[in-house]
Parts: sequence; structure tokens; C-alpha cells
Amino acid sequence: MTFDRTFFITTVTWQRTPLFRNPQKAELMRDVLAHYGEQRKYVTHEYVIMPDHLHLLLTPAADISLERAVQLIKGGFSYRLGKAAPANTKRGLVWQESFTNHRIRDERDYAHHGDYIRMNPVRARLVERPDLYPYSSADCGTAGIDGGRAAIHGRVEAS
Repeated sequence: MTFDRTFFITTVTWQRTPLFRNPQKAELMRDVLAHYGEQRKYVTHEYVIMPDHLHLLLTPAADISLERAVQLIKGGFSYRLGKAAPANTKRGLVWQESFTNHRIRDERDYAHHGDYIRMNPVRARLVERPDLYPYSSADCGTAGIDGGRAAIHGRVEAS
């Protein structure tokens, strides 16, 4: 695997609102990740949906910029969240502007960031073991470069 287009990404909810403590909203985010993965917009190697932020190890498709991939995720979630809300519900901001990213340099860097993602719920004392957290690739039991839930991991043609 080449790492020239693989990134560790973090994006945060508006004012760190613990939006994803709500299981329906966390599942909605998982569905959004799966949807664009199935459309081959990116490959999600690892992910964790924390109460107020999201971490991803992601490779955008050759014809998709990193910014566009994140826009699809954040915008897709916001759109679906708005559609699911009752008509009389006040709709506020969902995400902080922008996101942080780190380009993965090599296998060691990939492994380090994958471990970081899997251990995030443990460090936050949400669970005792990574596989007990329901909103992460660790829960799938198939995290890693070659593994993963087919619904989350789309396939990207090598560029």
C-alpha cells in the first residue's frame, strides 16, 4: 500500500456538542461513512465516532480531493440529520469549520494513527477495551489496511 493519499483526519462538532452520544446520530454518521465508501469516494481504513468529534484514517479516490471527501462526510451527515429532524425543530450548526489532517508517511505512521483511533474511546474512559466501543472500526473486529466492513470500506483504484 502506498500512503501518498492516506490521511489521519479529525473533525469536531460545533462547540464540542456531544452530538454522537445519541446512538441514532452515531449510527447516522456510520451510515454516511458507508454510503460514500460504497460510492468509491474514499476508503475508510479506520474510524471512531466519539461523542463530540470524529477521527478517520482515510484515502480519497484518485479524482476526489481530501477537502471534497471531508465535505461529503460532514455535509452528508448534516443534510441527513436535517432531513430526520421534525419540521418545527430549530436547526443549528453541526460542525466546527474546517478539519485537521496529517498525511500518513509510512506503515509505522499508519499503525500509530490506527492505534490512536482504536484506543481513543479507552483513553476517554468510555470503554475498557477498544472492541467494546460500538462506533469504531475496532468494534468490527476487522480493522486495518486489508480488513474492514465492506459497508465502510469502499475500494479506491490506485493512482
